[in-house]
Amino acid sequence: DVKEGEIFGFLGANGAGKTTAMRILCGLSYPTAGQARVAGFDVYKQQEEIKKSIGYMSQKFSLYENLTVSENIEFYGGVYGLRRKEIRPRMRNMLETLGLAGEANKLVSSLPLGWKQKLAFSTAIFHEPRIVFLDEPTSGLDPIGAAAFDELISTLHQALHLTVILITHDLDSVYRICEKIAVLADRHVIAVDSPEVVQQMDHPWI
Repeated sequence: DVKEGEIFGFLGANGAGKTTAMRILCGLSYPTAGQARVAGFDVYKQQEEIKKSIGYMSQKFSLYENLTVSENIEFYGGVYGLRRKEIRPRMRNMLETLGLAGEANKLVSSLPLGWKQKLAFSTAIFHEPRIVFLDEPTSGLDPIGAAAFDELISTLHQALHLTVILITHDLDSVYRICEKIAVLADRHVIAVDSPEVVQQMDHPWI
């Protein structure tokens, strides 16, 4: 169970089953057994309703490198069904929050990796979903950049009362911002507890 407004981590090594679980919870794959509900919707019968209720940031993040920062935001706002008069003020606020107001007309390809990840996260929550799934969001960042990104997640999670599902193998991130962790190993959940308790376990991800 994940509480509304919680930052919940799926922690495990590569191949543990994190991505498969995430695809099921995002309404992209069907489970072979068991039951699950996301935002109150059944993963077997209400996948389209789930997709409308969530945001998703992939590990590769799906920004268009040949579009500017503002063009990317406008595009995703349209994909999420927002009208132009809704997109413009939200975009201004978002760019100011990210410190990217001066970069609005720059091509995404010219941005440093840390800024791209901030932008990708912000486009994932631009439509103000109830839940956002973040798949290895700090991948490729140095420790300072990863810590700064975690701080952004924490800040926007509180401001928007988001429920955040963090899929990662980064121990530092889950211990830094998660309120509860599910540890996956060989496609099984082997522990669900607070970061403090999990941290005392002997290699719980193996």
